[in-house]
Amino acid sequence: MTERIRFSLLGPLEIKVDGRPVRVSSGRQRAVLTMLLISPDRVVSVDALTETVWQGTPPATARNQIAICVTSLRKTFRAAGADDGLIETRHPGYILSSRNCRIDLKKLGELIGRARLAATHDDRAPEATELFEQALGLWRGQALDGLGGGRIDDTVTELNELWLDVNEEYAALQLRLGWHRPVIARLTPLVREHPLREQARAHLMQAHHLAGRRAEALQLYRLGREALVEELGVEPGPALREMHRQVLQEEDGPGAAPRGKAPAAPAAPAVAALTAGASVPAQLPLPAAAFTGREPELATLDELLPGQDDGVLAVAVVSGVSGVGKSALAVHWANGAARHFPDGQLFIDVHGYREDDQPLSPMTVLDQALRALGVSSAQIPAGLPERSALYRSVLSGRRLLIILDDVRSSTQIRPLLPGRGQCVVLVTSRDQLDELAGDYAAVHIPLKVMTPDEADRMLAAVIGAERVATDPVSAARLVELCGRLPLALRIAAGRLATRPHWSLHQLTSRLEDRFSRLDVLSPNDGGVRAGFQLSYRELSPEAAQLYRRLGLLPVTTFTGWMGAAVLDVGVHRAEDLIEQLVDAQLLEVSTPEAGTLQSRFRIQELLRLFAWERAYVEDGEQEREAAVARAFGTLLTLADEAHRRLYGKGTLMPHRERHAVALPGTTVARLLADPIEWFESERTTVLGLTGHAAQNPALGHAWELIARTVPLFETRNYLDDWEQAARVALEAARTAGDGLGAAVMLRSLGTLAITRRRYGDAEELLSQAMDLLDGRSADGSGERALVLRNLALCDRFKGDLDRAAHFCRSALDHFEHGDDLAERSHALGLLAQIELERGDTEAGIALAREAIRSGEAAGSVRGKAQNIYRLAEAYLRAGEVRSAEDACREVVSLTRVQGDRLGEAYALRALGETQWRQDRPHEAEATLKEALAVAEEVADRFLQARTEVDLACAEATRRGAGAVSRLRRAREVFRGMDAGSWERRVGRALDRVVAGEREGVVVKATVLARELAAR
Repeated sequence: MTERIRFSLLGPLEIKVDGRPVRVSSGRQRAVLTMLLISPDRVVSVDALTETVWQGTPPATARNQIAICVTSLRKTFRAAGADDGLIETRHPGYILSSRNCRIDLKKLGELIGRARLAATHDDRAPEATELFEQALGLWRGQALDGLGGGRIDDTVTELNELWLDVNEEYAALQLRLGWHRPVIARLTPLVREHPLREQARAHLMQAHHLAGRRAEALQLYRLGREALVEELGVEPGPALREMHRQVLQEEDGPGAAPRGKAPAAPAAPAVAALTAGASVPAQLPLPAAAFTGREPELATLDELLPGQDDGVLAVAVVSGVSGVGKSALAVHWANGAARHFPDGQLFIDVHGYREDDQPLSPMTVLDQALRALGVSSAQIPAGLPERSALYRSVLSGRRLLIILDDVRSSTQIRPLLPGRGQCVVLVTSRDQLDELAGDYAAVHIPLKVMTPDEADRMLAAVIGAERVATDPVSAARLVELCGRLPLALRIAAGRLATRPHWSLHQLTSRLEDRFSRLDVLSPNDGGVRAGFQLSYRELSPEAAQLYRRLGLLPVTTFTGWMGAAVLDVGVHRAEDLIEQLVDAQLLEVSTPEAGTLQSRFRIQELLRLFAWERAYVEDGEQEREAAVARAFGTLLTLADEAHRRLYGKGTLMPHRERHAVALPGTTVARLLADPIEWFESERTTVLGLTGHAAQNPALGHAWELIARTVPLFETRNYLDDWEQAARVALEAARTAGDGLGAAVMLRSLGTLAITRRRYGDAEELLSQAMDLLDGRSADGSGERALVLRNLALCDRFKGDLDRAAHFCRSALDHFEHGDDLAERSHALGLLAQIELERGDTEAGIALAREAIRSGEAAGSVRGKAQNIYRLAEAYLRAGEVRSAEDACREVVSLTRVQGDRLGEAYALRALGETQWRQDRPHEAEATLKEALAVAEEVADRFLQARTEVDLACAEATRRGAGAVSRLRRAREVFRGMDAGSWERRVGRALDRVVAGEREGVVVKATVLARELAAR
């Protein structure tokens, strides 16, 4: 694939797209981009970017400013014609993909690796010289010139050192070939600028000596010795002293060869002697018989198998929570891949997490490894550096698989990493070991719980597929109660395997009891609980407290504000502590929605149960109750603000929450930038905490939360959730003797019944609500108005327009005494519809316009869309089809901005009607099919049927043959609902079409429209 984008860092930062320079003028943006470029294809955390940009003194808005920098960079590259996917958001930061671009740093690494490999073979020496020349030619001056801070400074230092190393290696190769004059030209200025580089000085001495310049060589030694003694207080090292000795004796120098011929590589007799009698280690444990699934992870590991020797060490880190199957995956893959490693396989458990808190030291692990590789005890050095060096020497040129299991930190195993060659290192750890990813380009494989299918297969592998088939429901429940955690499922399945007289239901019923579930899954003080405890004990006291309190919540996903609420700390502090829990594998990052800046986190069910246990052991009852009360109170406060942003002020009675944590205004603005999407993200949280509050009245009023979440239930058509939550809240209010709360929930359930077109049920519920409100003081006036308005809706849909108008005007009278402009606007819009259907088009249009003005005064975004939709309907009835089309398009735009899918579907249907009424049937069909798709998505059967009717009209407009089938489908839907008037209308239209077909007459859409409009 063509590399259209080129980034050059070996000098001042330079960017070109298709050969054209791209300028990034902002210093912050250049720093952020540079950080991503020096770690291509690897995630760079926001924390690391912040440290680089502000170098230890970041402002409070640092994370937002980093996000703004990345957005600006994306715009810059997009404007230059580059790929939109160049920089991606990836927790906990961002990643730059090198797929379609050329980065000189990456090219440098490839060239040096190939050059070093070629240099080890005599017949490839010319190739090596060409590769070294190409690598050195990439430098255009000081690397990353003009940039600095954090990791950039470290990279500059590393690149400067690499430049010196490569010059020395190239000089050594040229001397082997007898090319001493180029060495003199290259190294003379280098040694002058870096007088303490002994290897470079030794090479330059040898080049002068080979050129017959003995005096210059001796002068170089004298100047070097003076510099070392003066600046460091040390004498020259062995290599420089040996070169001095050979010049004095007029020898050619170490490794010199006749000009034009490369000598053979020096032998390593010491290492060969050490391993002369070595056997090939084969230490892999037996793989688990019940291992199943993990196909993507196994495929990733297969990519590590030895192929072309590019000199890069292949390292993979498998990370995950205790019991997730890290070791099982490593052992299973290793046994299958063993044939690719003819020199053996090492398996070393380094005991990173043990009850005695004594992980193996690098010295001990190296001792085990060297013994396994055939080195005797007497030959193993006493010091760590020497022992590690011998280990690398022994592995040089060999193809081994090295598995380091249960690693605690990168420090524990860094000396165990081989040098160049075709070894593969596979590490398992509860930690992600970011340092290995940064320093060795290690492949990171985060291991999650099994998929339902993988867990089902594992259970069947242990207890037998026939046994699972006898009770698949209990088997599925068993898998979920074990959290799909391999260790837990293996323990549960093992109990069943050794107890053939037990049914699946027997074990499942034991696991249903949350007080004893971990006991069942933790036999002999081991198992699940023991593994979790080893991770938990590593937490700081504050992080452990947050973990315990999160375990008290009846939710499995959350964002930073929830952590702030349960712990009563600032959001940024909560987010930092949450990251600690993620690092400890006690939480995991949920996949964020595209375009969102707010990360969500998930707590696996068994880990939540363990946290809940620890909370009941370590925290008092008052602490536990206060934490959950703050969570509920903060959620209610956010829901209230989200509702206000959708509907304006005064739409609901002020909530009575006292436990909420005050969140910063910037946090609230970020969370609620799209209120409906925020409700969507917190839907399970709302449902979980509603049930919890219903059972624990001291936390708050469950009905207040549900009343504020209705916009989500309506716009996304979550009708079952709405009914379940409202009934739970209704029972809680009744139990508490809260008449107002009960009335609000009865009215809400009545609204739901109207949405479902169950008008008889709706009237019954609304009448009960009115009975509770009668006789109450003024605090129920606004609620009474809402009940009256909904009664008007019932009568309108039933066809009793006079009674509907009476109820609607009564509701407006109540709204006049309050400041609820949004609900007054809604009632005005409803009255506009009623008057239109009563035949008073002029009054309908006037009321619709008044409703829009009232909604705008209230600041109700959703109300504005609803009222413009009503105005569109009024225009249609008045025959002002062009104005109706303009209004519909505005509603489509408004609903899409709000994420109101249901409102969008209604607007699209009306837009389609305006199009077929203007004799544009093909446009109408396209619009109506889009409306039908959205109506199916939100499962609104009435709207689906209504759209089918309009599609029939569009068919009739273009004289198509599908009108009859569409009208029949619509009539069947209306017949199954309490929508008698629509059933009759469609029935009449269907009769006309069928009769026309029988008589050979095409029934026009205008005829259908008259039939459908008739009351």
